[in-house]
Formats: sequence, C-alpha cells, structure tokens
Amino acid sequence: MDAIYELFTNAATYRLITIVILSIFLGIEVISRVPSVLHTPLMSGANAIHGVVIIGAIIVMGSAHSDDYLALTLGFLAVILGTLNVVGGFVVTDRMLEMFSKKKKK
Repeated sequence: MDAIYELFTNAATYRLITIVILSIFLGIEVISRVPSVLHTPLMSGANAIHGVVIIGAIIVMGSAHSDDYLALTLGFLAVILGTLNVVGGFVVTDRMLEMFSKKKKK
C-alpha cells in the first residue's frame, strides 16, 4: 500500500497524468472537428498504424517470464486484437479505393 501512496505523491506522476488527461481532451476536440466524409479514411489509416501495438505486445511477451501468465495472456490478446485492427484497416482502405477505380465494361 505504501508503494501506491509513493507513486501518487511523486510530482512527475502528476505531470504524466496531467499530460494524459490533456491529450484526451485534445483528441476529442480534434476528432469532433473532422468532417464525416474524412472520418472513414482517417480511421482506416489509424487502424493500419496500430502495427506498433503488435510490435510492443511481441516485445512484452518475449521479455516476460514463463510463469508470468498475466503478461503472456495480455500480450497474446494484444497481438490478436492488434492484428484484427490492422487487417480491418487495410480491408476498409481497399474497399474505399475500389469505389474510386474505374469500372470495367462488359
């Protein structure tokens, strides 16, 4: 319990929490001002960028001890969900690009 108290009494922790809260508000403002026409292309690109999550999860799983089931389970879930997100982003982008391609005549 003393470790938790020590963590939240540190000034650097308060700065980090403040940065996270401010970035949440900034993100909400930026996203709310994006026109609906651009929302799908931006989200598909953002989903494709989530490959960083996959790399991080692989690093966590690789550095975890074999008896640390929590880290291994969370890492595995992050790899699965990150892969689904990346594939979904590419699928949406591909479907959008098909809408703008010229149709073949029969």
